Amino acid sequence: MDDTETKGRVEETVRRILKESDMDEVTESKIRKQASQQLGLDLSQPHFKACVKQVVKAFLLEKQQQQEQEEEEEEEEEQGGSKGKEYDDAGDLIICQLSKSRRVTIQEFRGKTLVSMREYYSKDGKDLPTSKGISLNEEQWSVFKKNVPAIEKAIKEMESRL
Repeated sequence: MDDTETKGRVEETVRRILKESDMDEVTESKIRKQASQQLGLDLSQPHFKACVKQVVKAFLLEKQQQQEQEEEEEEEEEQGGSKGKEYDDAGDLIICQLSKSRRVTIQEFRGKTLVSMREYYSKDGKDLPTSKGISLNEEQWSVFKKNVPAIEKAIKEMESRL
């Protein structure tokens, strides 16, 4: 498609139609036909078809990324996180509260990033870490994270025996 102005008009029209459409009901063919009518162009030609297909793909990808981001934000809020980052008295990033006295933090120690799951106690109005807990470096965290499904499976198996 040589005419960049026409391509821009097609893209704008297709995006507008997509935004206004029920994504469960619409098809690329229906979008193309509706855009053809609105623009007074025959969009069934191969170069127009390719353009419409590209716009639809880009739109769907953007929608998917937006939905994934929203789901991540919801999950973060459910886990006790918030959009504004929260830090403890030692300056460590609080990822979530596991209970009143347990939390997960990210901290720097001797130039290394650590994921720390630890119990805390209050003294003089400050929450301080106890020795009860564990800190994992990035490699250990990666191994742990990969094995979470196996841990969940083992928990379900144990629970089914009770």
